Amino acid sequence: MPSPNKLLFTPGPLTTSGTVKAAMLRDAGSRDTDFLAIVRSIRARLLAIGGAAPGGGYDCVLMQGSGTFAIESVISSAIPRDGRLLVAVNGAYGRRIAQMARIHSIQVETLDVLENRKVTAGDVAARLAASRFTHVALIHCETTTGIVNPIEEIGPAVAGAGAAFIVDAMSSFGAIPVSLNAVHADFLISSANKCIEGVPGFGFILARREALLAAKGRARTLSLDLHAQWAGLEADGQFRFTPPTHVLLAFHQALAELDAEGGVAGRAARYRRNYDTLARGMDKLGFEPYLAPEDRGYIITTYRYPAADFRFEEFYSRLSRLGFIIYPGKLGQEPCFRIGTIGRLDVGDIQALLDAIRNVMITMAPDAGLIGRPASPPAR
Repeated sequence: MPSPNKLLFTPGPLTTSGTVKAAMLRDAGSRDTDFLAIVRSIRARLLAIGGAAPGGGYDCVLMQGSGTFAIESVISSAIPRDGRLLVAVNGAYGRRIAQMARIHSIQVETLDVLENRKVTAGDVAARLAASRFTHVALIHCETTTGIVNPIEEIGPAVAGAGAAFIVDAMSSFGAIPVSLNAVHADFLISSANKCIEGVPGFGFILARREALLAAKGRARTLSLDLHAQWAGLEADGQFRFTPPTHVLLAFHQALAELDAEGGVAGRAARYRRNYDTLARGMDKLGFEPYLAPEDRGYIITTYRYPAADFRFEEFYSRLSRLGFIIYPGKLGQEPCFRIGTIGRLDVGDIQALLDAIRNVMITMAPDAGLIGRPASPPAR
């Protein structure tokens, strides 16, 4: 009988450790001094992961809700009424940022790049030279495909044009090293339930203090007012509205486990091993990645359907019954599916998934010629 705790090969929520789950098994008062100390510790630790020295001009703001809430907090709070936003788009999550801006009546244009191509500094610089924008937004790891955009090259081009740089690092922060200063990031946004391996419930923004101060009075919402949230945390350490206490306790434990693994470098090494194992195994099974090898990251990989009549829903359901959850595709034009290699997974889990995929494909299409003989049932 499969375990009720299925392994999640997704970009988040992720498989979490038993100790992260256990950290939620106590209650905490939102104004209690011990809880407020945890909040302070989380904020400081996140800044350190982003390479920001204490007093180095950056602050951390925690925002209730999913990562999308945190992004919308920045978009709706940071851009003035007469501001203009350029969103570099090579996937669905860039398009989502542009949609947010339109809903808030922000002047926005998109720099559209093919979904299988990275945004380049040259792309951005050329657009900024042709037209004035106050802010530029970009996805770091665009989980539509898994492509990783070179923010360390694009950031200086944005700064050189006098614009503020908004980085959606939702699926990369904690697994791909980043320096806020080197990237010239004015706002960098991620979420508790991604590579730091916490559980869903809040996002966080690492922002230049000057940019936070400039956001005062710009907010287009009450609950997502970024400046007000930061000012409250700075004044007394408290959230303006009810914080996700159990989620923050879990995240505090997840940060300790990140440190124990060797920080971002250690976690990146495990995720890369997972990715390398997956890539080799899927290649042997006959699956074709959507992206060229040089454009793939190690967070999530997109695969084309192996045949025109491939039944993804059946494929997904059979894997789910065996205890493995993968992700459907999100490409605009081409049918595909995605497999994440982040979360509390190791190469043994990846190999177990590969064995399950092999067996499922044989069951679904025994005469298709894609897969060879069944593998032995995976040891769990």
